Amino acid sequence: MNPFKAIAGVLIAMTATAQAIEQPKFTVLRSTEVYEIRRYASHVVAEVVVPGPATQAGNQAFPILAGYIFGKNKGERRFAMTAPVTQTAATAAVKIEMTAPVMQTLASDGFIVQFMMPGAYTLATLPEPLDPRVTLREVPEQTVAAIKYSGTWSQSNYDEHLERLAKALAQAGVETLGEPVYSRYDPPFTPWFMRTNEIWFRVK
Repeated sequence: MNPFKAIAGVLIAMTATAQAIEQPKFTVLRSTEVYEIRRYASHVVAEVVVPGPATQAGNQAFPILAGYIFGKNKGERRFAMTAPVTQTAATAAVKIEMTAPVMQTLASDGFIVQFMMPGAYTLATLPEPLDPRVTLREVPEQTVAAIKYSGTWSQSNYDEHLERLAKALAQAGVETLGEPVYSRYDPPFTPWFMRTNEIWFRVK
């Protein structure tokens, strides 16, 4: 599949309203002026590890993951786009379950970019990726603290809100786990003031 056509397909799909794009299910456990504590249900993701830097990780990952959801898989099945697209640093070795009984260890650097798979599918029913860089994995139930903000995808905007979230959690005595997760809900041509961005921390 032509990667540019794949990207175009993703962008077209993401122009639908937020209500029309499936998102992972969660329950709000607590809400403050800065963040929400959410409990997310388990879900399956397609993910890829790319070298980065952080500002380029999404561009590096999109054609690879878009290829999978637009037919580059055994059976050439196509899937609806979901939101958000998440990105986090791969700073530690992580074991990944494939659809086949294979275990893979990720490099200790780079960035993990994920597309959530539609909720109607499981690891057992999703087709195997043809691109060996794409991994399917079930994300177990988890509790996260999420800060929501609009604006550009600049490093400065991200850093500002990451600092605000981390400070608020520290003041509240909330212990975080692992690396922050950068979650984007809109295509790049969405006006900056209309974008929905979030940063998540897993919490106990």
